[in-house]
Amino acid sequence: MTAARISAPAGAPQPGLRERKKLKTRIAIRDATYRLIREQGYEATTVEQIAEAAEVSPSTVFRYFPTKEDIVLTDEFDPFLEQQLRDRPADEPIVESLRVVLRRALSFDFSEKPEVTRLRTKLMTEVPAVRSRMLESMSVTGGILCRSIAERTGRDPGDLEVRAFSMGLIGALTETTAYWAEHGHKDDLPTLVDRTLDMLTAGFAGPADA
Repeated sequence: MTAARISAPAGAPQPGLRERKKLKTRIAIRDATYRLIREQGYEATTVEQIAEAAEVSPSTVFRYFPTKEDIVLTDEFDPFLEQQLRDRPADEPIVESLRVVLRRALSFDFSEKPEVTRLRTKLMTEVPAVRSRMLESMSVTGGILCRSIAERTGRDPGDLEVRAFSMGLIGALTETTAYWAEHGHKDDLPTLVDRTLDMLTAGFAGPADA
């Protein structure tokens, strides 16, 4: 999805000094990347420039992010998703659990830097390298969803139905984000997510009403 930074829920254990330093470095690299891309465009922005702006070495950038595309795409959403889904009632339909979790994630996202979310989603739709890397990363989020569904149903995470349903959800939500970006971020993203999940629950209705 799109959350660039997700705060720890209230009452959650706070990270130690080492983890805080790592997070600070990650944020510095990301912030430098977003600023440079806004100023000069994605293609013109180099890892060397990012490193200089973040006051780290290029090797440090690569230690945190294997590629430039990963700087744009990597976030804290996956661990957040897994924990939050696990905390939902076991008998709650998975789509409804996902609806609650996504609302929470989007709420955290928009409480911080909405312009970052808009930039990231714009790059996902307009830059082929970013979109290609995003499609690769979808399998990680899909795997988390597979595990969550398997835990609730007692099925194997590798079952065809579990995999197809999970990746169908992830694909639909990815296209929702793309639709939002392609339409100039004019719509309310949580409302678009609700529309997508409603459609997946009720089924595709066919031609739109005139």
